[in-house]
Amino acid sequence: MKPTSAITSQKAKKLQVKYAKLVKYGGFISISDHAALSKYCKDQGIGLVVVGPEVPLAAGIVDDLTAAGVRCFGPTKKAAQLESSKSFSKAFFDRHDIPTAKWKAFTNAEEACDFINSATFPALVVKASGLAAGKGVIVAANKGEACRAVYEIMQDKTFGAAGETVVVEELLEGEEVSCLCFTDGVTVAPMPPAQDHKRLMDGDHGPNTGGMGAYAPAPQLSNDLLLKIRNSVLQKTVDGMREEGIPYVGVLYAGLMLTKDGPKVLEFNCRFGDPECQVILPLLKSDLYEIAQATIDRRLSSCMPAWLEDCTAVTVVMASQGYPGSYPKGLEITGFSQAKDLGLVVFHAGTAMKEGKW
Repeated sequence: MKPTSAITSQKAKKLQVKYAKLVKYGGFISISDHAALSKYCKDQGIGLVVVGPEVPLAAGIVDDLTAAGVRCFGPTKKAAQLESSKSFSKAFFDRHDIPTAKWKAFTNAEEACDFINSATFPALVVKASGLAAGKGVIVAANKGEACRAVYEIMQDKTFGAAGETVVVEELLEGEEVSCLCFTDGVTVAPMPPAQDHKRLMDGDHGPNTGGMGAYAPAPQLSNDLLLKIRNSVLQKTVDGMREEGIPYVGVLYAGLMLTKDGPKVLEFNCRFGDPECQVILPLLKSDLYEIAQATIDRRLSSCMPAWLEDCTAVTVVMASQGYPGSYPKGLEITGFSQAKDLGLVVFHAGTAMKEGKW
C-alpha cells in the first residue's frame, strides 16, 4: 500500500519534509522563525506548506506565512485555539450546543479541588488547558488522585505554562474514537474514522501517551452514527467558528467518546493527529496536494476526497523504555530491512541518521 497520496501526487513535483530546527539553509532555521521560513519558501519556490505539529499552528505560522504570500494549509492562530486552549474549546462547545462532558475551568488549585469534591458528577478528568504534547490529561481513579493531579499541574508545573489554567471534566464512559475531516471553512469532508490507543501498555494500562498505535476505519461507527457526528459535531463546529468570525480551514480532528447518550467531544486537534495520520492517509485515493489546494481556495465542495474501500490500516508505535517520562535517547534502531521485506511502511519521529545508522 502506498505510504501517502502526497508522495505519489501528479501535481506536486517535489516534496520537502522539515523538522523543527532542521531546515538547513545557510545554517539552521528554527520553525519558530516565521520570517526566515517565509524567505526560505520564497527563495526555494515552495508552492504549498502543510503544517503538521500543533505548536507552530498555535504560534500563528499560517497567519505569518500567508501574509508573506506563501500558501499554507492549516488553521490560523485564532482558529487553532480549538486545540491550544481547552477552556476556549469547552466554552465554544457550550455556545454552539456541541455535545461534551460537564466541565469547569480554574486558575486556582484550591477552587479546582473544592469543585472536584462537591461536584454532582464524577469530576475525575483533569486537563492542562494549554498544549502539553498530547500528555496533559490525567484520568484519576478517585477524588484524592484528581486533586493531586491539579496541584501537580498548577503548583509543581508538570506541564509548564500549559497548566496555568486547568479544566476539570466529568469522567465519561464508553469507547473512544477519532473522527477527522478536511474543511475549507464551509464544507466538511470526513475521513475514515480511526481509533488510537493512548495508554502505554497492553490492556489499556499505564499512563497516557501521545498514542501507542491506531487503526482505521474504526468498525464501532455505523454509517448513521458517522452522519450524526458529521452534522452535530464537525459541521456545527465549522459553522460556529465561521459565525464567530474565525473561519476554520485545514484538518479538524474530533476526539470522541461513544457514550450511552450518544457521541460526546473529548477534545479537538487542529491537525491530522499522530498516530491517526499514519492509518488514515494510506486509505486516501485522491491526490492530497489537490485536496489541500482546494481547501485553501475555499472550493473543497468541488474536490471531495475519495477513499479506498474494503481496506484497513494499522500502526504500532515504538518508543524508548521510560516514555512518556524521561527516557534514553540516541539508541540505535534496527529491523528496517525486515520491515520492508514484509511490505511494511516505517514512519519516523524524533529519529536521526548518524554514520549510516538510525
